[in-house]
Amino acid sequence: MRGPAGRLLTSRILRTWAVTAAIVTLLGPPLGLLWAKTVPKVTYVIVQGEPLLADPEGQGPIGIDARFALIAMIAGLVCGCAAYLAGGRGNDLALLLGLAVGGVAAAVLVWRTGHLIGLDGFHAAVRRAHDGDTVTGVADLRAKGVLVFWAVVAVAAYGLLELLVRRLPAGDGRDGGAGEPDEVGGDELDLQSAAPGRDVDGREP
Repeated sequence: MRGPAGRLLTSRILRTWAVTAAIVTLLGPPLGLLWAKTVPKVTYVIVQGEPLLADPEGQGPIGIDARFALIAMIAGLVCGCAAYLAGGRGNDLALLLGLAVGGVAAAVLVWRTGHLIGLDGFHAAVRRAHDGDTVTGVADLRAKGVLVFWAVVAVAAYGLLELLVRRLPAGDGRDGGAGEPDEVGGDELDLQSAAPGRDVDGREP
């Protein structure tokens, strides 16, 4: 579509995409704080001045990734449902793109924000420690693949609602007006308004 109408449509799509992505992205930092406060404790052992995981396959590191994945999936589900309920007809593509871009950006912010909580204290403890000492670490991701969970779940939730609910096209649900054909037993009947005192054939009663 070209001309003013086409430019207006493109502008509306870009605006919807940008607003959706921005709103979803802004949810990242507060959820990063939540992640950092709820992760299990992870112990590092100091070897030649470097912190190494005391138990790489233990419940701590696995629990940190699992907690991140859970937060991301719940956030994605909520965002996908909210976008579907708030979005208008014709905004599907823009909303889906906004959910995808915003979901990835928000997940990265969750990771980086949560990782920064207590990081200075951790580095100070590492500098003071001797070989063989143990220190408590901070939230960090090992399975970077979970960064896409937010976006994937949000888009999937939106698409599933679209399939289940099936928004009605504009104009559906209205009663047919006079002169519109109604099918009765396979025949079409044209129901018209008759003038006062006359039947539909124009004859006196």
